[in-house]
Amino acid sequence: MIRDLQENTAAAYQYRLSRRTFLRGTGVAMSLPWLESLPVWGKQMDSSGVESEFPKRFATLFMACGVNGDHWWAKGKGSEMDLGKSLQPLDSLKHKMNFITGLFNRSAVGVGIHPGQTGNILSGADLQKGAVLKGGISVDQMLANHLGYLTMQPSLVLGCEQPTTGYHETNFSMAYSSHISWQSTTSPVPLEVYPSLAFDSLFENRGNLRNQSILDRVRTQANALSKKVSATDKAKLEEYLTSVREIEKQIERLRDNKSKAESSALKQQKPLIAMERPENGLPEDIRDHMRLMCDIVALAFQTDKTRLATLLLCRDISGLFYPFLNVRHSHHSASHRDLSDSYEQITRYYCSQVAYLANKLDQMPEGDGSVLDNSCLLFLSNMWAGSKHDSTKLPLLQLGSLGGSIETGRVLDYLDKGDENRKLCSLYLSIMDKMGVERDYFGDADTRLARI
Repeated sequence: MIRDLQENTAAAYQYRLSRRTFLRGTGVAMSLPWLESLPVWGKQMDSSGVESEFPKRFATLFMACGVNGDHWWAKGKGSEMDLGKSLQPLDSLKHKMNFITGLFNRSAVGVGIHPGQTGNILSGADLQKGAVLKGGISVDQMLANHLGYLTMQPSLVLGCEQPTTGYHETNFSMAYSSHISWQSTTSPVPLEVYPSLAFDSLFENRGNLRNQSILDRVRTQANALSKKVSATDKAKLEEYLTSVREIEKQIERLRDNKSKAESSALKQQKPLIAMERPENGLPEDIRDHMRLMCDIVALAFQTDKTRLATLLLCRDISGLFYPFLNVRHSHHSASHRDLSDSYEQITRYYCSQVAYLANKLDQMPEGDGSVLDNSCLLFLSNMWAGSKHDSTKLPLLQLGSLGGSIETGRVLDYLDKGDENRKLCSLYLSIMDKMGVERDYFGDADTRLARI
């Protein structure tokens, strides 16, 4: 099946290019966002052969080790929804959000803490202990296998923390703690933690081209296009190009930092992955790192470089610190006091990152709606309570209506619906259906999630 898709990629992609407008320059093609006076998008076929005006996107943001359960709640519906303290950063988006509780991943319950609760969060597969990795393909990569040929990059798999190695005391590989996106039953998708490399992959920056501004490479065509579109679209185009340049300037600095880090690692005869930030070339402030990765996801979606993204904000057993929150303990240690004020602050901080990305997508117009309206954004963790390592239910937020196919502004509680009716993989089946990828089963589920 995958081979057939690959064989059809050239023809299908050429068809897609003929229906899009690009800014082209030396070694780069920058696809444009939606403009009302220009037929950038037009009608297009999804993988099921159904015409849709705008592409549908899917992204997952992951935070490990659970939430503060005392402040993770929602009541009511729509703009009148009342949110718990930890969810307050999402208050302006609650009419475009579903608060989902009570779902679980059966294969992650009762098998051992941490890695066994994490490596299958997007697959629902049984994980194998010991030296041989074995799990299942994740939902983002299942979608990429079917839809990836429609875009320049099949998917983005990003992280804000280096993977860890070795084995946990439960005899599960720590690879399961570091990766939630899996391209096969035995292979995780390599995690890109360097913003510069993620950005360069989107804009085909290679060799000496990295030393040239993307905007300089497309300036002639951009100036010509600006004279042809409406005044409203001219402002949108300028705003779009400015946002690209702002990200590019941050990337230039980080690219230099990474080069220096590589030279330092070579002198010390140490692998780069073994070095601490900022000596390893990663942003010293985790807030800068997370925001920039969210910027890259948003830009990739806006320009249709990819429609699928996974962002590991922090891995399982995370060692991240949050001095800006005045929290003394690392993420993992703080999660063992999950009902403390400190961990509530951490939980709320991560919700603010989700809000940041969702707001950026919502500020990108597409027709009468926004990029967020044509997306499905998930935020989830591998457990409910870090003190108990309890994964019998999972915290989950869903934002965006996926082109109007998902009703939002609701509180959905599945805890008392019976185990067969509260499977996380049933949600994934429902989402895949709405993106034109229909399967009889996925992971441990063969039925769709009610009300999605």
